[in-house]
Amino acid sequence: MELIRKNIHIDRVKCRAGTQVALEDDINITDSRPDVYQLVQEQGEIIVEELRAVQDHVHVKGKLKFTVLYLSDDDVRRLSSMEGSLPFDEQIYMEGVAPTDGVMVKKELEDLSVGIINSRKLSVQALISLNLHVEELYDEEAAVELTGEDPVELKRKVIDLAGLAIQKKDIFRIREEIELPSGHPNIFEIFWMTCTLSDVQFRLSDGRIAVQGQVQLFFLYEGEGEGRPVSWYEATLPFSGVLDCQGLKEQMVDDIVCSIGHKEVEVKADADGEERVVSLELVLDLDMKIYEEEQTEILSDVYGVTKEIDVVTGTAKLKQLLMKNTGRTRLNGHFKVAEGMPKIQQICHSGCTVQLAEVRVVEEGLRITGAAVVEILYMTGDVETPYDSMEGTIPFSYVLEIPGIRETCTWRLETSPAELTVTMADGEEADVKLVLSFAGIVFDNYEEPMIRDIKVSDPDPEKMGALPGIVAYIARDGDSLWDIGKRYYVPVSQIREINELASDEIHPGDKLLIVKSTS
Repeated sequence: MELIRKNIHIDRVKCRAGTQVALEDDINITDSRPDVYQLVQEQGEIIVEELRAVQDHVHVKGKLKFTVLYLSDDDVRRLSSMEGSLPFDEQIYMEGVAPTDGVMVKKELEDLSVGIINSRKLSVQALISLNLHVEELYDEEAAVELTGEDPVELKRKVIDLAGLAIQKKDIFRIREEIELPSGHPNIFEIFWMTCTLSDVQFRLSDGRIAVQGQVQLFFLYEGEGEGRPVSWYEATLPFSGVLDCQGLKEQMVDDIVCSIGHKEVEVKADADGEERVVSLELVLDLDMKIYEEEQTEILSDVYGVTKEIDVVTGTAKLKQLLMKNTGRTRLNGHFKVAEGMPKIQQICHSGCTVQLAEVRVVEEGLRITGAAVVEILYMTGDVETPYDSMEGTIPFSYVLEIPGIRETCTWRLETSPAELTVTMADGEEADVKLVLSFAGIVFDNYEEPMIRDIKVSDPDPEKMGALPGIVAYIARDGDSLWDIGKRYYVPVSQIREINELASDEIHPGDKLLIVKSTS
C-alpha cells in the first residue's frame, strides 16, 4: 500500500524583532537660506539604505530626511525651508534569523521635534521605530489517497486552506504633469511639498491586477516677479493602470502592501516658455502576496478489513482566510489657535497622520484605538507672523467586524485618512471633518492531525479469532459507524447495507447488526 500525498504551500513568520531609535543633532542653516525667525512646520521621511541579516542579528542603516518650514528673520517675514538628515546605523538582535533570510522592515516616525538654538542653528530630535520580520514558505504534506489491492476503509475530511499562490515584489509608475491655473505666478522655486496616497485599490482578474487610487499633492513655492511672492497649489490626481501577473486567477485573494518608493519633482516650461508646469513621477513599491482559497479533501483515518493497519499521525500547522474586510468611521474636531498667537486669515493646507495605540481582538472583530493627528497651515495677516500652523488630535475607537475571530488569528491592518475637510469657524477656531479608512485581512491559524505514514501487517490470529462473526450492537454516546466498523474489521458500507441505514448517522440506543465477512 502507498499513500498519495499533496503539497500545501503555507507562509508564516519565522522570527520578528523591533526597536526604537532616538536621533538628535544640531543642524546649521545652509548658507543659501535666510536666518530663522520662527518655526512653522516640520516633516520627516525614514529612508532605509541597507538591510542585511547575519546570524541572529540584522544590520539596519539609513537616515531620517527632514524638512523644516520657517519664517525668515528679514525685514519682511517670508516663508523658507531647509532640508537635512540624521543618519542611523543599528544592529538589532533577532533570534533565529540567518544570513540567507530576506528581512522586511516597517518603519515609523513616532516623533519629530525641531527647536531654534539661534538664527543659524536648529536642534532636531526624533524617535523612530523599526519593526523587522522574516517570512518563510514551507510545505505541509497531506495524505489524500491510499493505493493497494487489500480492502481498506478510508475516512476523509475536507479542510479549508489559504495557500500562498504568488509572492513577489513589483513596482507601479505614476507620471503626471500639472499646469498651474491662471492667477498663479510662475514658479521660481518649490520649497515645501507633501505627497501622499489615498484610496489605493487593487482588483484581480486572470493574469492581471488593476490598480487605482489618488495622489494628494501640495506645494509651496516662490513665484517669479517682484518680491518673489509666496504661493501654493493643491491637487488630487487620480491614477489607474494594469500590472501583468502570471498565474493569477480572478477568484484569488490579494494582500498587497503599497508605499511610495521614489519621488521626483521637476519644474518645466509650458508652451509659452514660462515655468508653470510641474512634472511628478512616483514609483510605488508593491509587496504582493496572493492567496488561493481551497477546500482540500484529506485522509483522516484508515483501517484494514483483512490487514492490520497502524496509522502514524502528526500535527500540521495550517491557515485559512477568515475574512478580508474594510470599514470607515467619521470623526469631528474643533481646534483653537493658542492664546497669544495670531488669528487665522486663510487656511493654506491641512494634513493628517494616524497613530495607533492598540489593536485587540474582541467578540465582534478587531477593536482599533488611536488618534488622528491633524496639522493645519494657515495665513494670519500679521506682519510679524504672516504664516503659522496648529496641530490637534482626535481620538478614535473603531471595531472592524471580523466574525469568528480568535486570539490565535493573525492579521495585517492598514489605517489611513480617506477624507479631510478643514474650515474656518472664525479667526481663532477651525472645524475638522475627517473620515478614516480601515482595511484588514485576517487569517485563522489552526492545527490539524495529519496522516504521516501507515504500517501494514498481518492481523493477529488470536485477536481475529476472538471476534464474533455476528454481533447485536446497541449504540452508545459517542459511537460512530466508523468506530464500530474499525473495532470489528467490517466495512462501513456493509453495516449500512445490512441495517438499511440511509446515512452514517446513528444515535444512542440504536440497534445494529454487525456481520463479519468470511472472505
